[in-house]
Amino acid sequence: MAHNHDSKSMSMGKQVMAGTLATATVNTGGKLMSKAAKHPVLVFGLGMVAGFFVYKYRKDIIASANKTLDAGKDFILHQKENLEDIVAEAKEDK
Repeated sequence: MAHNHDSKSMSMGKQVMAGTLATATVNTGGKLMSKAAKHPVLVFGLGMVAGFFVYKYRKDIIASANKTLDAGKDFILHQKENLEDIVAEAKEDK
């Protein structure tokens, strides 16, 4: 049981670290965009660079999105099955 607790603690630590990094990224990105908004040519250039990379890696992006979508569908089906099991058990208890 102690091994399971350590695993949960490590998982929680990873989630906290990911949240911290995401917050720092958003804050830094917001500051960068507010500075870049004062220079329209820079904003246009950043858009061109972003567009290039999105176009270059579009197949990978689409594959990743489809994989995430499939995982979400599987999760929802699994949760639906769990709910059906709980409802069936509740009906049996009555």
